[in-house]
Amino acid sequence: MVVCTQALRRQGLAILRSSPHTSSYRLFSQSPRSLNKFSVRVSGTGRGVAQNIKADGHPHLIQTDAYTFFEGHESAPTPLVYNLSSLGSCTQVAGSLVAKSLGAKLGEWNVAVKGNLDTGVLAEGKEGNGNWEGIEVDVRVQTDIEDRNVFSKFVSETERRCPIMQLFKQSGTNLKSTWVNEKL
Repeated sequence: MVVCTQALRRQGLAILRSSPHTSSYRLFSQSPRSLNKFSVRVSGTGRGVAQNIKADGHPHLIQTDAYTFFEGHESAPTPLVYNLSSLGSCTQVAGSLVAKSLGAKLGEWNVAVKGNLDTGVLAEGKEGNGNWEGIEVDVRVQTDIEDRNVFSKFVSETERRCPIMQLFKQSGTNLKSTWVNEKL
């Protein structure tokens, strides 16, 4: 049974009750976990190329601006920076979930993401594809995984389950990843 009061809806929370003694909260979403669907809503307001973005039910504000090359003032990270940052952080989130399912322990993550973008489409209106031409993801993660095959499974399953990684791969972006297993 899903209980969604007006107050909970305003906060982006829903409570799933499978018994009187258990409940499950989902931030950012109006759907219970049992439906295996997750909706995220964001909205933004701004002037020029700067914008303030808020996720429904979340207290944090995300500010964006653009490089001066794109008529910005560089007062906040650009959407391009956030785009690559989301790939790095989503990889870490997905990897943490995969490690748990494998029974592996993780320590520190170091994730570096580099993207190459032809700005002609965005800035000048040239014909072509405005997508990233290539992205390189370098991951160094401390694990207790000693078997190479298990680490390879960890990597492939992390990349398969990461929605941001899949967004890039399925968009046709040339994405290259390098993973290093550091001893925990």
